Amino acid sequence: MIVRIVKMTFREDAVAEFLALFNERKQLIRDFNGCSHLELWQEAQHPGVFFTYSKWQSEAHLDHYRFSELFKDTWTRTKALFADKAAAWSVLPQMVVDGGQENE
Repeated sequence: MIVRIVKMTFREDAVAEFLALFNERKQLIRDFNGCSHLELWQEAQHPGVFFTYSKWQSEAHLDHYRFSELFKDTWTRTKALFADKAAAWSVLPQMVVDGGQENE
């Protein structure tokens, strides 16, 4: 499994448009082959900063999504709303502590 975290900073006037786009596309992304989880986070002190957190079966599945028409169209529309350049990380989970229990 690979986790993808993407940080996006939007113009103040574009936040509602981004949220509408995300709401429109979230199930399509979630249903994409290899995606097992998708979340959208908003930075508490800066309402124009959002993060997507997604889990993929493998880097190959993530790459297949990243080269799909769904991603290309969604990313093109999303980038047009940015106030700053996005940043992205692909990470490998090492340990999860949930309810006081460690899971590796």
